[in-house]
Amino acid sequence: MPNRFGPSFGRQIPERLIRCLNGGAVRYEILHEPSDAADSGRRLIVPGLIATAVVRAGKQRFLAVTSTGFDLDLKRFSKLVGEPVRLETEDEFKWLFPDCALGAIPPFGNLYGLITWVDNTLIKTEHIVFFAGTLIDSIKLSYSAYEQIVQPNVGAFTNKRSR
Repeated sequence: MPNRFGPSFGRQIPERLIRCLNGGAVRYEILHEPSDAADSGRRLIVPGLIATAVVRAGKQRFLAVTSTGFDLDLKRFSKLVGEPVRLETEDEFKWLFPDCALGAIPPFGNLYGLITWVDNTLIKTEHIVFFAGTLIDSIKLSYSAYEQIVQPNVGAFTNKRSR
């Protein structure tokens, strides 16, 4: 039976994410979307919205962070990490993020024991917006503050999405 409350019912923004942001003494804004938007599959559409993907290279996992207007290029990512890579399925990685709804993993690999890679198209972005562990809560944060907290690796591993 489907969850009549939607995929984020009972979920809160992970405490470890809030502690990390507050501990970094950075300014951020929490954006809240009505729960019916998550229920109907609608998503927040704002400038700076980013996406995350879990990528595997051998026994190593990485968190790849991209702009939503770009597609992850696994061949380019493979060159960065020096070995063949593949996307992990949700079933393979969901245990890593017990405090997050699927599809709402924040771009903080450091909080989950993963090396974070950010596509270079994001480094000139003033602010980023990302799902904060739920499908109805997002956080807006300056890219420079994000970079200060996460200290991600940066590389070119996306292609502009064709319309």
